[in-house]
Amino acid sequence: MLTHEIMYQALVDKDVSYEGTFIAAVKTTGIFCRPTCTARKPKQENVEFFQSTKEAILKGYRPCKVCNPLEKMNETPLHIKEILDELNADPSKKFKDADLLQKGIEPITIRRWFLKNHGVTFQAYQRMFRINSAFKKIQNGEPVTSVAFDAGYESLSGFSDSFKSIFGVSPSNSRDKQIINITRLETPLGTMFACAVTQGICLLEFTDRKMLETELKSLAKQLNANIIQGANPHFEMLKQQLEEYFEGNRKVFTVPLYSPGTPFQETIWDILQTIPYGATSSYKQQALAINRPEAIRAVANANGMNRISILVPCHRVIAEDGQLTGYGGGIWRKKWLLDHEKTNSI
Repeated sequence: MLTHEIMYQALVDKDVSYEGTFIAAVKTTGIFCRPTCTARKPKQENVEFFQSTKEAILKGYRPCKVCNPLEKMNETPLHIKEILDELNADPSKKFKDADLLQKGIEPITIRRWFLKNHGVTFQAYQRMFRINSAFKKIQNGEPVTSVAFDAGYESLSGFSDSFKSIFGVSPSNSRDKQIINITRLETPLGTMFACAVTQGICLLEFTDRKMLETELKSLAKQLNANIIQGANPHFEMLKQQLEEYFEGNRKVFTVPLYSPGTPFQETIWDILQTIPYGATSSYKQQALAINRPEAIRAVANANGMNRISILVPCHRVIAEDGQLTGYGGGIWRKKWLLDHEKTNSI
């Protein structure tokens, strides 16, 4: 049980083992910090503790400029990034425990990281990555046999079994299916999942969005696709542009988007992208823009079905009276995004 006394002592000691377990907010300054902040420590009676930055923001506190508690807490460690880069360059590569130890990496460490951040073991991730690469080659017309052996499989039957376990069909019957690649991103507002197909980014959502699982299933069905971990050329551009956005240096996104829906939904999503950075619109204004003034509720529903957060800026839509209305990522994030854009549009 984390008592007030235990958390205050951890704050005083700058104990790194408490990172991620609490946020300390200082009543006299109005700022909140992470446990390891190096700033001068306040008196115990002037500190209150929260479980998340969200709670601190909702109570009116602002982030500390010394410890930057909104910065990426769970960014991929450099040694794991290097492993992923090698897999991207050669998907047939297999890292065994001995290979990891030779690089100075404890196998148990990388295993725990993948389980925590991707929900699969490192070995399972490697298998999915190889199958992902093989799928794309088959889609491009390469023979199944050569693809199997290029992927590092010793037998065609072993490759077929692995392939079918992931895609539900044999390699030879997979040409009419797609892959939706999924990756994990860290942002100042929390972890996000991004999905992409050849045409562009098709999903960008915070991982705690209640509708996320429904959205993923719907997207897979709509595109006749399987969602698996893997690299996609659009991810690097997305990561770069999101970083620039959160730093206040980007107002317009150019990464390709692919968001199929009904004709009405696509119209509304297109209108969302015309709302300028730093500005807001209302559902009524959106309805008037499509000459459907009676369709305010339908417009609101279409906004709610937007799968590409931030890039398709549904957070810029507010109630006609200026109140912040529902947002899949949470009202506190909506407020943060609007404040961020207003500050950086000057």
